[in-house]
Amino acid sequence: MSVQPKAARNGSSRLVRSLTLTHAVLYGLGVTIGAGIYVLVGLAAGRSGMHAPLAFMMAALVMAFSAASFAELGTRMPVSASEAAYVQAAFRLDWLSLAVGLLVVTTAIISAATISVGSAGYVAVFLPAPAPWIIAGVVLAMGAVACLATVQSITFAGVMTLIEVGGLVLIIVAGLGQGSDVVTRLPEIWPSAGDTTAWIGISGTALIAVFAFIGFEHLVNIAEEIKEPNRTLPRALFLTLGLTALLYGVVVWIAVTAVPPEELARSSAPLALVFERLTGLPLVTMSAIAIVATLNGVIVHMIMIARVIYGLADRGSLPKALASLNRVTHTPLLATAIAVAAILVLALAIPLAGLADLTAGFTLVIFAIVNLALIRIKSRNEAPPPGTFNCPRWVPFAGLASSVMLLVVDLIV
Repeated sequence: MSVQPKAARNGSSRLVRSLTLTHAVLYGLGVTIGAGIYVLVGLAAGRSGMHAPLAFMMAALVMAFSAASFAELGTRMPVSASEAAYVQAAFRLDWLSLAVGLLVVTTAIISAATISVGSAGYVAVFLPAPAPWIIAGVVLAMGAVACLATVQSITFAGVMTLIEVGGLVLIIVAGLGQGSDVVTRLPEIWPSAGDTTAWIGISGTALIAVFAFIGFEHLVNIAEEIKEPNRTLPRALFLTLGLTALLYGVVVWIAVTAVPPEELARSSAPLALVFERLTGLPLVTMSAIAIVATLNGVIVHMIMIARVIYGLADRGSLPKALASLNRVTHTPLLATAIAVAAILVLALAIPLAGLADLTAGFTLVIFAIVNLALIRIKSRNEAPPPGTFNCPRWVPFAGLASSVMLLVVDLIV
């Protein structure tokens, strides 16, 4: 079933299809690769030691099921507020569609606010100022970028993504230049089949590592602005997931060969420790890269939040004014302003420690609902639109099962 936005049926102005595969992948990497990897390296090393890279590969495999479901639904319905559109097409319940759309918005606002607060510590290294002033400056400045034409704002975010990824590549290059250990010790990654303790540790680490991959799914919310979404969106989703897995796996392997896993586990900034150990450069270098990473995370979340609000309004679930586009930038400025204001208020006024923990849980709920929606749609045996990415029927079942399992583990832990 194809969901066509009301504005399209009425012939009014539309979001511009200006994003190429390169734009989409850079956006996907920008919203996926974040602070999680910088923290998880130490935790993974403590639990799985030299086997930690294997845990990240297993996590990527688990995420691949849901990625395939998003790819099919995204090509069936390449619209903004994508998750809400999928639920509407599957269950035809307006209230459930709106609830899912608002859950996506809420989750992204919490995530962006958390990143904004986290950026203050890094910025303060170079610009001593009260944290509230830094947070406000970061949110407002990134909000201004998010108001630009989509191709401009995502190009800007893409440059920041390259710098962010460059920090990880710098660690990889430095690690490869330290000698042959990185290659000769590769057999240590795979434990023996009978090493039950190691496999249990890897499984537990994989459950945690999953959260470092969350973010790729936001690509579907810019599908309405991607050129040839039937071809580009699935490629962008799988390239984002694959490149992220490759980067994570290599970086974690470099880390555990450069610094003993026990020492990594004790460090509060494990990748910074690895960077310093490998390069001898001051930690301020990694702080500068971390600033870029956090600012980029704020921008890409703002772009996504605005598109979801726009999409919900475009289909009549929210006031029509939120679906209006600026004549110059062709972007939803009012929706963007609401996203910026919500992030700013949350970042300045509400303690985020408890709320931030809900982000991963909310995301897994969304994953489960999206996989369930595809199961429902496929059960009708309706012919998909020409050119739709079509995954096997068992894939959304695997995506649903893995999402529910992870959600249960997250709730228990």
